[in-house]
Amino acid sequence: MQDPQYKNAAWCDMFIAWAADKAGVGEYVGQFAWTPSHAVWFIKQGAWTRKPEPGALVFFDWRGGDSYKGVDHVGIVERVAGKKIHTIEANVDRVWLKRKVRETDKVVGYGLPRVVKANAELSEIRSSQQPFPLRERADPPAASPFDALGGPLALLAVIIVTTVVVSFRVAGRRAGHHRRLTGPWNAPTPPAPPEPAQPPSADPAAPRVPVGATPTRRHPYNPNP
Repeated sequence: MQDPQYKNAAWCDMFIAWAADKAGVGEYVGQFAWTPSHAVWFIKQGAWTRKPEPGALVFFDWRGGDSYKGVDHVGIVERVAGKKIHTIEANVDRVWLKRKVRETDKVVGYGLPRVVKANAELSEIRSSQQPFPLRERADPPAASPFDALGGPLALLAVIIVTTVVVSFRVAGRRAGHHRRLTGPWNAPTPPAPPEPAQPPSADPAAPRVPVGATPTRRHPYNPNP
């Protein structure tokens, strides 16, 4: 003969699975026909709590145990009123579906479908953030004049060599300019050549002698001839 406790656990869990599937939230509520396995599923999902809230699945142990192994009934929390919970349950009091007001002393724990959903969405976000492989370019890049220089190290070497060559050329030009200066730096300055003697200027008071005439010699003035 089948255990009535097992039959009740199976029927109430099957009803919740059926209702969740009809509501389109079966993946967050779980599809089970055995209440202890259903409780374990919520525990593994990290969606198990001791605090009631609307929408949670409530797992009972009519013997008052606190382990998931003794769960023999499950319902849905409709609302919380103080230390009591209002539930919707199947296969209870010889009724297929019924609302009940329950004390919490027989409650083992609560499964939270909203947490299951949040964890699933978080996993999808993390998987979508994985880096995508880089696509290969269909056409090869156009040739560049810098391709002949090679990598960065080769380009740096070319720059260094060019700088050294330019510096040598500038230094050579400066040295040639200095070599054009002949003689020692402290050589004395040679004296300037003497200026040619200038002829004595004519006395403006002297009488002018015509060209070709013999000049008359003037005697000194004698007051007594």
